Order: sequence, then structure tokens, then C-alpha cells
Amino acid sequence: MIHFTPIPTDIVRHYQGGGADANGQTPERQLAAGTGNPCRHCLRMVPEGAGMLVLAHRPFPAPQPYAELGPIFLCADACQAGGGTALPAMLASAEYIVRGYGADDRIIYGTGGVVPTPAIPERAAELLADPKVAYVHVRSARNNCYQVRIDRG
Repeated sequence: MIHFTPIPTDIVRHYQGGGADANGQTPERQLAAGTGNPCRHCLRMVPEGAGMLVLAHRPFPAPQPYAELGPIFLCADACQAGGGTALPAMLASAEYIVRGYGADDRIIYGTGGVVPTPAIPERAAELLADPKVAYVHVRSARNNCYQVRIDRG
């Protein structure tokens, strides 16, 4: 069993309140255009025309060589945390990178690969069956942007 885990609400509320992002900058406020702005908290697309934040996020507890930092989108207004066992609605592309990380928050080599979206739950479960894999990231197959974390359910 797997669980899709959003960015923690306390971190999201920090950003939504104007708190500094991973680069020390105030999140940019924009209006969502089209259907390509996935919120990493509610795990849905930010509705077209709605306010959204664009910011740098590091989905790791501390900086270190493997702690990738990159741009993400969030709903500008408070949204409810998504998550659960079902494939999130925000994963709307045809494929994503799925990669395992150890308890030390470092990439476990040989776990990463581009996976068709419908196969993400199965691949994540395979990776999480390995005791060396503490959690899995789903990342954009085109730009490597962080999408969502997957934990054991």
C-alpha cells in the first residue's frame, strides 16, 4: 500500500502568508493560466484564473548535495491538503520520473526512471518494497520539477 503525501500544511501556510521560499525570496503571486499549474498541497490543478504562488521549494529536511531545489506552484489561498492512496488529479501528464530516496534523503541509484502516469502506484509500491527506500518522489519527466512524495501506506 502507498500514500501520496502533499507538502505539509504548515510549510504551505508559511508560503501562503508571504514567508520566504527555499531561495529566501517572497513567493511570486500570479493568476493560473490554462490547466498546467499543479498545486503541491491540495494535489489538484490550480483553477484557471485563480491566484497561485510560484516559488522555490526544497522537499528535503536540510540542504545537502542530493537535496534538489526547484520551482513549484501552490494555490495562493488556503487549500485543503490532498493525499491518499489514489493517483492525484494533478498528475495530468503522460509520464513522470519516479525515484527512490533513502532514510538519509539521498537518491538511491538505480531506482529512477520515467514511468507512464497510470503505472506510478505500481512502480512506487515496487520501490517501497525495498527496505533501503524510505520514500519516493514523483517529478516532472520534462523539467524534473518536484510533484509529490509517496510513502508507505
